[in-house]
Amino acid sequence: MNLTQQGSAGPRDAISVVESVNVRPVMVPLEPPLRTASGVMASAPLALVDVVTAHGVAGHAYVFAYNPILLPALARLLEDVSKLLPGQPLAPRALMRKLRSRFVLPDTAGLLDMALAGLDMALWDAHARVAGQPLVRLLGGEPAAVTAYASFGMDGRERAVEAASRSVDAGFRAIKIKIGYPTLNEDLDVVRSVRAAIGPDVELMVDYNQALGVSDAIRRGHALDGEGLAWIEEPTLCDDLDGHAQIAAALKTPLQLGENSWGPRGIRTMISRHASDLAMPDLMKVGGIGGWLDAVAVCEANGVPVSNHFYQEMSAHLLALTPAAHYLEYFGLADAVLDNPSIVVDGCVTPSEEPGGGVTWNEAAVARFAL
Repeated sequence: MNLTQQGSAGPRDAISVVESVNVRPVMVPLEPPLRTASGVMASAPLALVDVVTAHGVAGHAYVFAYNPILLPALARLLEDVSKLLPGQPLAPRALMRKLRSRFVLPDTAGLLDMALAGLDMALWDAHARVAGQPLVRLLGGEPAAVTAYASFGMDGRERAVEAASRSVDAGFRAIKIKIGYPTLNEDLDVVRSVRAAIGPDVELMVDYNQALGVSDAIRRGHALDGEGLAWIEEPTLCDDLDGHAQIAAALKTPLQLGENSWGPRGIRTMISRHASDLAMPDLMKVGGIGGWLDAVAVCEANGVPVSNHFYQEMSAHLLALTPAAHYLEYFGLADAVLDNPSIVVDGCVTPSEEPGGGVTWNEAAVARFAL
């Protein structure tokens, strides 16, 4: 049955329906550029998604292409898939279930999952706006404060110390830095210098961005075990769950994975394989709002604390209602095109009481950075 035929029954004037979907690719500058052990990113290639309802209410979301080369393909895929939505009832769970059923045979991991998650997020944002509620209240929670950590790149010792110190002065009680320098001594030098600058009461996390082999990760991890870190993130290739399980078993410091897990099943597999002590779902890769809700239910059932990866605006709403909530990653990936970026107060982000999930465009900026 054609998707546009499904759900066609029933009075359309009783509910809101999707009228149109608009996709706009933009290149958003990152200042400073994001440096990792895997490369440098000077700008963020984003696809902005607007789902417009028959009531004239628009829901917003963005998806991150990671590499500018992928942005045109991601935007085109969003446009093509979104053609299935006009005329459909604005019921995100049911609508996304029907939409995903169209792609069972080719599977969805990769660009297609990214596109589907972007549509899911925009649908939920529109749903919350039509209901006149913030996303967290629509889902049965309340806008509680979520502890945030300031997230930084691999910037060398001096810049890392400066950024971490500035963040502590701004009220952050947790900091994450990226490491994976050519030698273990360089890693230790940066970690110890940042720790000396922020003091013993501020949590410190490190992220290797998949830079190490398993044996080297265990060797470096043993050396970091004495540094009082809150977690070590993605020390080896993200899809090497067996390798991560070996590392997790060998180290005292908790391991953090999840940003590259596709869908709730990816999170479930990561946990069942004992590849990580913690979980960090990425809204775009876990399947949007619906995927997040399913994934964190698995985490809660297994006693695994949950943090987010990117998408801090909607993630703040979701973590506020997540019993196993750990930390909100504060990294303004889309700040340059947002009308009201997230604000940290006393080291926390509290979801707004405004309807929706916290994403509203600064249209002048969008026009400036549009492709």
